[in-house]
Amino acid sequence: MSDRPIDSTGARTAERSHDRPVESAVRSAQDIRETARRLATVHEAALAGELPSDAARDAPRAVIGESWRRVLGSGVDPDRVRAQQPLSVAELEHRRQHSQLASILPVLSGGLLPTADAAQQIMVVTDAEGRLLWREGSAPIRRMADRLGFDKGADWTEGVVGTNAIGTALVARSPVLVHSAEHFLRSHHSWTCAAAPLHDPRDGRLLGTVDISGPAHSFHPTTLSLVSAVARLAEGELRTRHHASLERLRSSAAPVLARIGGRALAVDPNGWTAAVTGMTPPDRVALPKTPVAGPLWLPRYGMCTLEPLPGGWLIRLGRPEPTPRPHRVVLDVGGRDGPAVTVAGPAGSWSHALSPRHAELLFLLAAHPRGRSAAELARDLFGDGGRTVTVRAELSRLRRHLAGVLAHRPYRFADGVEVELRLPPRPLELLPHSTAPAVLAARRGGGFAADGARVPPHGRGVP
Repeated sequence: MSDRPIDSTGARTAERSHDRPVESAVRSAQDIRETARRLATVHEAALAGELPSDAARDAPRAVIGESWRRVLGSGVDPDRVRAQQPLSVAELEHRRQHSQLASILPVLSGGLLPTADAAQQIMVVTDAEGRLLWREGSAPIRRMADRLGFDKGADWTEGVVGTNAIGTALVARSPVLVHSAEHFLRSHHSWTCAAAPLHDPRDGRLLGTVDISGPAHSFHPTTLSLVSAVARLAEGELRTRHHASLERLRSSAAPVLARIGGRALAVDPNGWTAAVTGMTPPDRVALPKTPVAGPLWLPRYGMCTLEPLPGGWLIRLGRPEPTPRPHRVVLDVGGRDGPAVTVAGPAGSWSHALSPRHAELLFLLAAHPRGRSAAELARDLFGDGGRTVTVRAELSRLRRHLAGVLAHRPYRFADGVEVELRLPPRPLELLPHSTAPAVLAARRGGGFAADGARVPPHGRGVP
């Protein structure tokens, strides 16, 4: 089994981007107002076509001068903000649900919000496209930001709002502070922003930025260093979580791999290798964007067979078996240790503990063998058929563990999968912490499906 390090050249490059000297236009708190006046003069000269060379004494810092040249070339008007096309509520929620940054928000907030609140500033987290996904901090400053369009869903790239810490950090791929008149738009000259890019520590892929913004007079010279340090801490948390997820996958895969004759790998949903048998472990396997269970041709290995594991995939190298045995699923929502699902497949069986939401979803699918649409599941879970984005996001996560077992359009257990639902002895013990309308109805013992599906008698195994 593989214990090789997961850091790639890209990840090391991402780390080095944070190791560069943190550069700021302001050297001390007393220097803030004088610097703002000097920058305003330089800004006006740049707009008049007199942008000095980087070597000149009154030149802007290199990162700002390069950004101004890009923005001037793209036709951004310093006196007029380009019309924003903010994300819809549904698209914003979709991006949040699928962003790796959602899991490290507590790290970012814990490291930055106390300082931001004390200094009357706000914290913003964007995706790699410069779209604002989260915004927290001082309520008065949030209201000031609203007047600039600096709100959730907005596009804060250089091509839309000119030179700014978020957009410029996305281009420079390194921490950037933009103070006062270093902003290209005059309407932003009363603000100072410090942003650092956030990278996937596994491969160096850009995930987004974290930013602290607020009135220029409340800015402290150490803000950029703080933002950069917290960004590195958050990337470290992502790395730690990835190692932990691979270790969990390795534990689940060990008994399966021990029974396999030949070559096989256990990889996470992104192809990172957790364990192997019969071969030299690669760092990563190139999987399709949306892999499905069954035969698959991989460039490096030829024909293979994919089977789901909790938290990843089992890849068996070589020609697939002509008729793999059908899967069997046991959904236990009555056990003392909490809800769990056990899957039996061609390579053996494995079990996976379920979160409360995933237990609700699988219970509903087991009770509705003909399947449920996203809108129907939204009504079952929330009493609101409009919450389909949340349902689809949760099912997407669930299918990472149960790919090949679950089907969609409508959502259901796949054809040929034998499902056994194990319920608690008493109806009131069914998912006791759930407030989903359909689960509440099931506790009362009533049918709730238009297709005639009913909850089986409690306490019995129902195939």
